[in-house]
Amino acid sequence: MSKTFDADVIIAGAGMAGATLAVSLHRAGLKPILIDPQPFETQLAPAFDGRSSAIAYAAFRQWRALGLGELMEPHAQRIEQILVTDGRAPGAANGRPSPFFLRFDAAEIADRSHGEPLGYMLENRRTRAALAEAVTAAGIEVLAPARAQAVEADAHGATVRLADGRALSAPLVVGAEGRGSVVRQAAGIGVVGWDYRQTGVVATVRLERGHRGVAHEYFLPGGPFAILPLTDDRASLVWTESRARAQALAKASPQAFHAHLQRRFGECMGRASLEGPVFTYPLSLQLAERYYAPRIALLGDAAHGVHPIAGQGLNLGLKDVAALAETLVEAARLGEDIGAEAVLERYARWRRFDTAILSAGMDAFVHLFSNDNPAIRLARGLGMAAVNRIGPARRMFMQEAGGAFGDLPRLLKGEAL
Repeated sequence: MSKTFDADVIIAGAGMAGATLAVSLHRAGLKPILIDPQPFETQLAPAFDGRSSAIAYAAFRQWRALGLGELMEPHAQRIEQILVTDGRAPGAANGRPSPFFLRFDAAEIADRSHGEPLGYMLENRRTRAALAEAVTAAGIEVLAPARAQAVEADAHGATVRLADGRALSAPLVVGAEGRGSVVRQAAGIGVVGWDYRQTGVVATVRLERGHRGVAHEYFLPGGPFAILPLTDDRASLVWTESRARAQALAKASPQAFHAHLQRRFGECMGRASLEGPVFTYPLSLQLAERYYAPRIALLGDAAHGVHPIAGQGLNLGLKDVAALAETLVEAARLGEDIGAEAVLERYARWRRFDTAILSAGMDAFVHLFSNDNPAIRLARGLGMAAVNRIGPARRMFMQEAGGAFGDLPRLLKGEAL
């Protein structure tokens, strides 16, 4: 690293994707600096992020390869089966299965996944805590609270100017600070997308009956409704509502909210007791027009913000991390300028097709499953039933959902850089 630089890579955004990238680069011998408007301790508070994330088994391999397995595994719930049902009320889980459902079972691909589950459910606050511990233990420099205000790039490097007047320089700046990325805006990279006019309502509940590691997704007339297993026989509930109804739910009394929850939840797992606050998140699609600009790379939600219908949002970001880390580390070992456009184009080429295909697929799912048109319901039901009967197709979907499909970076294979 040149003495004129403060770091090899400046990462704007110390969230789950940004922190994972910092640990990846540090373990491979590069020097990252993390900057974030929020202190780590704020990000670890239960009220900061009430969501839980489905982590593909390949993405979890990445964390294990980075030495994070022991920190995360006590809080990770294995997803052994996924049951997807189309109907007017939850049915396939309580002994009255609809003819239109899909069942995915980890045992079907055990020979390819080395016995891994279909994925893991982790509360975001637990993931953030583990990453914060790893970043601190590694001695990675973190500037927080600190806000990137501007980024200037030239042929030799990039400078990040902070809101407090400080300036940092590096060969490369990474924007990992979410949909409103200042780095992306400074690079002049536009976005395309649209508002779904829907809100995701998120809550954690304790279940009367055990979930046995089964994740349920019901496509109901009001929108998708997911019951996602957490440790200690709890579940993360994620369901789609109109903006007006979601606002009413967020303001409802605990008794009124619980009554609505039970109507949606049905009887498949007995009574569900609400634990903690209810969170709401607006749903939209936002894709960056490019993955990079001179001396700047994007990853995670700064590059692609998608609907949570298939639980792939964070996984797309973790794939970005694995591909970018490997690209940068290999370039550095070859003596290349890690911020050069030729290097960044290799990263973009690795990620753009996978991201485009998955984003388009999830958008199609939203439009296909967020309506109650009888003809569309029949067509999608027949399609689900057909896929359920075709073993190779079912196994391909499971591998794709597990992040183990295509040209995988080494970290997603569980290998060190």
